Formats: sequence, structure tokens, C-alpha cells
Amino acid sequence: MVVKRTPPSVRKGGGKKKADATEQFEKAASRLGEGRYVLRLYVAGMTPNSARAITNLKRICEVHLAGQYDLDVIDVYRKPTLAKGEQIIAAPTLIKKLPLPMRKLIGDMSDTGKVLIGLDIRIR
Repeated sequence: MVVKRTPPSVRKGGGKKKADATEQFEKAASRLGEGRYVLRLYVAGMTPNSARAITNLKRICEVHLAGQYDLDVIDVYRKPTLAKGEQIIAAPTLIKKLPLPMRKLIGDMSDTGKVLIGLDIRIR
């Protein structure tokens, strides 16, 4: 009687295939945010502080990230579940989702230097 052994890379559910798939997924996930900033600005209605934060952040993004960012402005009064899910404790709060690492900045975004540092943007 001859017993043929199937190599691990060919076996159903084999470890090598699973490791390759995991590696491919991780590479794809890391490329997802490459060169693109995904930002969420949480504001509390249209208060002067909220309006200032929106204006300041849009200016910073247009100057330093032109064409390389997605910005969502979310009113915590209109979408409280989103704010709760992100654990927003103050408004305005900016969350940089991508590129990693995620960062949170609180305030009206008037200090351009601190916002650039918080977003990890280097001026050339």
C-alpha cells in the first residue's frame, strides 16, 4: 500500500495558503491609505468656533493636501451615534483616520503648525 502525502501548500485549509492570503490582505490594507488623508471633523452645530474650525481646516487641506484628502464634517447634534462611536468628548474634534496612526485634534484648528504636526504633514 502506497500512501501519498499532500504537501501543506496544497492541502485544503493549508497553513501556507492562509499565511499568503493574510500577507496579501495586510499589504492591500497598508496601500489603502497611501498618499490619501481621510479626515473627520466633528462640530457642535454652527457655532462661531465650529465655523472657524471648518474654515481653518479647509484652508490647511487645500494648501498642504490639495487633491489628497477626503474631509467629512459631522454635526454631533444631527448624528450623535457617530460621535458616540468615535468617543468624541469635545467639539470641534478632528480625527485623522488614514494614513495610520489615527490621531485626534481638539480645537478650532487655528494653529496651523500644530495641526500640521498632528496630521504628520511635513512642509517641503
